[in-house]
Amino acid sequence: MSETKKCSLILALDVETREEAFAMLDRLGDSLEWVKIGLQLFTAYGPDFVREIADKGYKVFLDLKLYDIPNTVAKAVQSISTLPVQLLTLHASGGGEMLEWANKARADYAPNLDLLAVTVLTSMNEAQLHSLNIKASTEAQVIHLANLSLNAGIQGLVCSSLELNPLRARFGQNPIIVTPGIRPAGSSADEQKRIMTPHAAACAGSSYIVVGRPILKADDPAAAAKAIQAELV
Repeated sequence: MSETKKCSLILALDVETREEAFAMLDRLGDSLEWVKIGLQLFTAYGPDFVREIADKGYKVFLDLKLYDIPNTVAKAVQSISTLPVQLLTLHASGGGEMLEWANKARADYAPNLDLLAVTVLTSMNEAQLHSLNIKASTEAQVIHLANLSLNAGIQGLVCSSLELNPLRARFGQNPIIVTPGIRPAGSSADEQKRIMTPHAAACAGSSYIVVGRPILKADDPAAAAKAIQAELV
């Protein structure tokens, strides 16, 4: 069996403005390595913002959750290949053909980029899946979409930490698995439905945990980030 890989922390830089983003990174200093840029900041400030974050020495997880016809998603991956991005998300529910086209574009234009297929959003529970006419359990739907994605050549997955054990049992240690919805003990769950502590997620096999508000809203964000990372060893 492969050895469990070290789990790393990614900051979800979910703030309102560019100025807030850089003020937060100044407070964090060198306390973390990875930053997630989501739709809010990317929509507001575009590719130049990604370059600015990378120029500060951070690795970038671009969380755009691409979902469209295969050609459009492939062209988006091609466009993103010009940016200093290490991780990029797309929706597994876009289907096998979309995923294959995206991975072909990655291989052609950005072979060092890792694509991550989002399975079921951590803000969703089984009742919400059923409202979409998905009759499977949350775990079964995650495993189904994970199998679809990995068969299409995608490098990794985004899922709730609650699905880590069945995913690792089914697919082993090789796929990258990124888990949002991570909350240190005592933190508010906010709108997240399926959460876990940093230590538990690392032990269950997460490659990267994504944490936002418990760091962003802390009195000392750098200390909060370091405390979370101490749980990952």
